[in-house]
Amino acid sequence: MSTSTSALTSEEAPNAAQSAASKAVGAESLAPQSTRIMGRTSYFLAWFGGCVSIGTFAMGSSVVGTLNLLQATLAIAIGCFVIGVALAINGAAGYKYGIPFMVQARSAFGFTGTRIPGLVRAVPAIVWYGFQSWIGAGALNMVSATLFGFDNLIFYFITFQFLQIGLSVLGFQGIKWLENIGSAFILCSLMYMFYATVQRYGDELSASLLTMEGSWGMPFWSATMLFLGIYSTMMLNVSDYSREHKKGTGQGLLTTLYAMSILPCTLFMGLIGYMVSQATGTADPIQVFANAVDNTPLLMITLLFIAFAQVTTNVLNNVVPPTYVLMDVFKLKFPVAAVIVGLLAFATFPWKLVQPESAAGLQLFVQTYSAFLGPIFAILVVDYYVIRRRTLDIGKLYDENGPYQGINQAALIATVVGIAAALAFSSVSWYASLIPAGLTYYLLMKHWPACQRFTQ
Repeated sequence: MSTSTSALTSEEAPNAAQSAASKAVGAESLAPQSTRIMGRTSYFLAWFGGCVSIGTFAMGSSVVGTLNLLQATLAIAIGCFVIGVALAINGAAGYKYGIPFMVQARSAFGFTGTRIPGLVRAVPAIVWYGFQSWIGAGALNMVSATLFGFDNLIFYFITFQFLQIGLSVLGFQGIKWLENIGSAFILCSLMYMFYATVQRYGDELSASLLTMEGSWGMPFWSATMLFLGIYSTMMLNVSDYSREHKKGTGQGLLTTLYAMSILPCTLFMGLIGYMVSQATGTADPIQVFANAVDNTPLLMITLLFIAFAQVTTNVLNNVVPPTYVLMDVFKLKFPVAAVIVGLLAFATFPWKLVQPESAAGLQLFVQTYSAFLGPIFAILVVDYYVIRRRTLDIGKLYDENGPYQGINQAALIATVVGIAAALAFSSVSWYASLIPAGLTYYLLMKHWPACQRFTQ
């Protein structure tokens, strides 16, 4: 095994030398990470602060009428446990070798083929980026309209988006401090929002949610997939984050760290969305909390929390992945690529995603992109643990003219097989895709001569 970076491309080699000396603000590269800036506490808080997804609120709304309160709570908990395991498994390569997702995927998909999983990962991130920015802007606009009488949602959306673009170009140094500082505020705000929801709607909810029979069958397991589907994007590119975590943490502890950092926010947001939608019939979080909180100062704090939470989630989960994709495909610098991603989020028409009927549409969106992400996850895991036996040749991963050049047909065929299986069982698409994709990839890599150069 070679761990040298002598075969890095001309664009990546200077960045490798730079990262070895320091970790400057915004100086991100695809080269192996030698300077890691997050210890266990910082890494935990980064995931905690970066997982306050309003999409989880919408997923909670989407299971109203299908699950009772106990079933919804267990579905969220199971989803978070699966997320924790998946993140620890797929993040191992990035943690060990300091490589990002786009480099990790080269051994399975090839240099050219890696653009496919990169695109599949980037599109949902940009859509969620626009969606959550619109929610954050709506919260700021309501604060402005209430306190100052200035009501202009478009103005706040544009301003809010450019604010996030400015923060995102700071890279992981900025992400680290933003997430660490904001985590305490996020936790306190979520607890208050949950309390306010129960106080306002508790009486009418107790009769319907606790006595409802619900389902422990396919609808229940479908719900677990919806809540993990929010994070199925991060399961794919977790190496982008694990390469920043300082070495010395075992895989079992990493699994616990991931699951326990994601669970509180997901549980609070999912159950708030579930309960409030049951009581009011609306899935718009801005309107929900405007109705649930009677105290104006507390309402302002709650709305500011919603806006702040969108920033912490976007810069970690929805900026970094597509930014690295652009860096890999077009050889761009991190700040330039981050700005382009922020501008692309304008084109997602997020105002269409926050309509009253949007919860069902977002549920379909999560199920659909999970059908594409699940097979890629399975292929990466089989490639690293079974084919490579957790040993990567870093030099070859950066050698465009080496054995990983072009496209690995085995990965593409396995992806298609996994997608077909996922779409056949769309309600549990991510689960259904894993075994067909992983098994197909393993058999092709072992027995198809055309793929043998990828196993060298």
